[in-house]
Amino acid sequence: MLEFTALDLNGWVTQYFYPFARIAGCLGVMPLLGSKLVPRQIRILLSVFITLIIAPLLPDMPNVDPMSVASFLIIFQQMLIGIVLGFMVEIVTQVFVLAGQLIAMQTGLGIATTVDPTQGVSVVVVSQWFLFLISLTFLALNGHLIVIEVVVESFYTMPIGAGAWTAEDYGRMVRWGGWMFASALIIALPALTSLLIVNFAFGVMTRAAPQLNIFSLGFPVTMMVGLAIIWLTIGELGTSFHNLLETLFEFLRSLIRTP
Repeated sequence: MLEFTALDLNGWVTQYFYPFARIAGCLGVMPLLGSKLVPRQIRILLSVFITLIIAPLLPDMPNVDPMSVASFLIIFQQMLIGIVLGFMVEIVTQVFVLAGQLIAMQTGLGIATTVDPTQGVSVVVVSQWFLFLISLTFLALNGHLIVIEVVVESFYTMPIGAGAWTAEDYGRMVRWGGWMFASALIIALPALTSLLIVNFAFGVMTRAAPQLNIFSLGFPVTMMVGLAIIWLTIGELGTSFHNLLETLFEFLRSLIRTP
């Protein structure tokens, strides 16, 4: 009959539960796996599966009583690290959602809305379409595997119990949000520039022929131009997303202090 001592149980908790907290935090917020379409049980089982594989290969865990306050602080710290890493990846997908909203609102396509099943909120169809294409591209580029690889690397560069980030690192994370808005504006800039030219042409027409009902004419023309611009630029979304992913993974590796 096998007998387990309290010391053995404490060792198993520290060896497996600490890494599980970081991995589960990342999978809970990263694109696709962190959406409402994936049941919570699936995310937990996947986190357990990854933890069982990598736990024997990780550095030694801190010798802390699992029921102490210090242990709960370590668990909270690991969850925070995982959530931050996953949320940084989620920001990249939101770049294209924001770009789609900018384009839709300027072209009049914003009146077409649908319910986003991943978030449970109403969004414009253009943003949902962009998100669908980017999600498929993310899987095709093995982005989910690279994210898991970054999380596993973080256990060596940021060992459990060795501290997390400094105030400067948190400042870089905040500025990453500004990078999201700037990137979305760059992606939507061709459409916005083209629509500016169209609106300028309508202004000239109004001055030249005031009898024209420019409001009834301009709305359908603006929508048609917007659809044409989306059709012409949709092929560049994959390239833009690939470049943004490279920038993201460079940022994540600098964040986890990878040499």
